[in-house]
Amino acid sequence: MINPSPAKALYLMIGGFLGAGKTTAIIKLANLLRQRGKTVGLISNDQSYGLVDTKMFDAAGFPVEEITGGCFCCKFNSLVDASEKLTQRGLPDTFIAEPVGSCTDLKATVDYPLRRMYGAQYALAPFCVLVDPARALRVLGIEQGKNFSPKVLYIYSKQLEEAEIIVINKIDSISPERLAALRAGLIAKYPQAKLLEISARSGAGIDAWLDQLLSQTVQTSGAMDVDYDIYAEGEALLGWLNAAITIDSETDFDGNQWLRDFAERIKIELDSRRIEIAHLKLTLSPAEGNDLAVLNLVASDALPEQAYLLQEPLQSGELIVNLRAEADPAVLREIVQQLVTSAASDPLKLELAHFEAFRPGRPTPTHRLSAV
Repeated sequence: MINPSPAKALYLMIGGFLGAGKTTAIIKLANLLRQRGKTVGLISNDQSYGLVDTKMFDAAGFPVEEITGGCFCCKFNSLVDASEKLTQRGLPDTFIAEPVGSCTDLKATVDYPLRRMYGAQYALAPFCVLVDPARALRVLGIEQGKNFSPKVLYIYSKQLEEAEIIVINKIDSISPERLAALRAGLIAKYPQAKLLEISARSGAGIDAWLDQLLSQTVQTSGAMDVDYDIYAEGEALLGWLNAAITIDSETDFDGNQWLRDFAERIKIELDSRRIEIAHLKLTLSPAEGNDLAVLNLVASDALPEQAYLLQEPLQSGELIVNLRAEADPAVLREIVQQLVTSAASDPLKLELAHFEAFRPGRPTPTHRLSAV
């Protein structure tokens, strides 16, 4: 039973590939913890800044720290600093950290070092990895469809290999037959992990998941074998684009519909170049107030999902674009720049406030340890 003393905070790290639904699931977990009388601090992570995830955590009313410029494994000291900053802001008794969706080897580079160096401060829960069922069915070869190249899939498989708990998310998005096939495939290939099923959107299975996190002891084992050359090449195949765009209009407009149209235009342009989307995340927020629209697209042939809708029309606001796809970043930049230019017509005025596109650098962990 994980039962941290008053001086020991519980640390949850929720991993999973891009598009698995980690952010929504973490918000659901955090809300449930709060309902159970816990105080929660959240830590978001990305290769750069300007994150949809941070915006969503903040909108949900949780204290959040953002770690940028690399994954937790390469920014271990920043992870510890973020935890200390959250402690200074309100002494949370539970931390939930969301690593970059293209990273792996997190038990050896984050979990074990935290336990060895900061075991007096934190009690670590089992490491969870979420999967999007439609993507996982293709990765496992159970179903056919668009997929990533082998070196990107290497990262995906390594994430599942180190999981102590594999969480199938979005169970309400597939049939019972497909879910059963996925369940059997995961059990056969990754027998080391306990398997759970949830819907972060509806909340189904969240209580059982949290109970498991609070009751299961952490497994101890040697660090898994990782070929860092293949890992680095797989990450480098993924293009990263982050943009912050201001929007102004002389009249009210429907932000929810505008966001859907903008996402559809991105999808069409990527499809025309046969680019596979890892995750497209968009937020649109008015210049004043806490209203927020969020749209996710997790594959090139998937339907967009709007997790949050604006409650009222708006005249001005900010659009944040986080696009991850297996493509040259220069191509992603060209596509989004052209769409911003074409969308910036009366009555809307769009202006790029922040814009970058790049490939992630080679992962170089601060520490890499075997189990304590």
